[in-house]
Amino acid sequence: MNTTTASADSPAPGPLAGIRVLDLSAYIAGPYGCTLLADMGAEVVKIEPPTGDNLRKYPSTLAAESRAFMGVNRGKRGLALDLKKPEALEVLHRLLQDADVLVHNFRPSVPARLGIGYEQLRERYPRLVYCAMTGYGDTGPLKDKAGYDQVLQTLSGMCMLQGKAGGPPEILYGSVVDYYAAAMLAMGVSAALFERTRSGCGQYVGVSLLRSALAMQSARMVWAEGEGRDVGRDMRSGGITGLHPAREGHVYLSANTPHFWRELCRRTGLDALADDPRYDTVRKRAQHADEIVPRLRAALQQHTALEWEAIFGEAVPCAAARSVEDMFDHPQVLAEGLVEDMEHPVVGRYRGFGKPVRFGDTPGGKPLPSPTFGQHAAEILAAHGYSDAQVAQLRSLGVLPDTMA
Repeated sequence: MNTTTASADSPAPGPLAGIRVLDLSAYIAGPYGCTLLADMGAEVVKIEPPTGDNLRKYPSTLAAESRAFMGVNRGKRGLALDLKKPEALEVLHRLLQDADVLVHNFRPSVPARLGIGYEQLRERYPRLVYCAMTGYGDTGPLKDKAGYDQVLQTLSGMCMLQGKAGGPPEILYGSVVDYYAAAMLAMGVSAALFERTRSGCGQYVGVSLLRSALAMQSARMVWAEGEGRDVGRDMRSGGITGLHPAREGHVYLSANTPHFWRELCRRTGLDALADDPRYDTVRKRAQHADEIVPRLRAALQQHTALEWEAIFGEAVPCAAARSVEDMFDHPQVLAEGLVEDMEHPVVGRYRGFGKPVRFGDTPGGKPLPSPTFGQHAAEILAAHGYSDAQVAQLRSLGVLPDTMA
């Protein structure tokens, strides 16, 4: 582990300062998990194959770079290696000598073929935390099946419950399983690093999209003895909770407590509903939604969604429906410092999400932009003892690709 200290004019380093992470993963879950480690101060090297992370090739309205890749891979340095070449494996082993964490998202049968399986590395690098992000886990009939966010949503029941009663299943857009799995990766790796301070040894950390998709549904994953398949498992409160049209736009309302329910009725001019014993619990309001919702929606036509947001204030949990573009300048987002200015070597200056966790004593520095393909190869290899001539030779052998194939 490296040690890092803050200078007089820089913030204290993040809580994972000095930790070195080798990120061999692609797409979203693995890479963003490593970005979360970078957000906490770890030094993360993203190692891509000659074809690059496939996320670089996703459709993007940015001409010079993939918007998705930039958002998922901030805070890293970039290196490209063709791990099918023995010379590239030698480079990886040179990097592993002072690495703390290795992350990949290969299918379970692949790492051993490349010579980087956990059992192949653990004896040589006993302090290494080895994290495998898979689709379905390390065992079982699906272990070597390719796993993707929306595939796992569909498999795990999320889409069935997202759809309306009696209607078709619906996808939850936004890669929710991927991003939750990324959080599980950062948590698992951090916990393994903490345990290493006591045992002195690294360990295997297994994270999968299947585990993450089911973990997100822990409140649904309860099946009591004697219950049938058709028991209701969804946690939506129903009734008036949800999105409603206003005079202009839509507003989301949540008024499940007695206090919030009374305030909602008072501020919409529906005071009589608040005192009606037929509606005095969440369950009763759900049962009588067909009576309450039309009256509520008629009342909401008095104002726009933004006006209702101001009228309800702190008295009723609510939000006017906005686009993500509105978040860049939202006063609460700005007050929390959630948007940072960054400078990308190709895209130029842009604004992007900063850090998801705030540490009072070890905040770390400003986030860095995502790397261009192989951007930091020369400096990374130089720091590990490679001369300019050796780097040039590796390039001539195709071990260090100059551009994506």
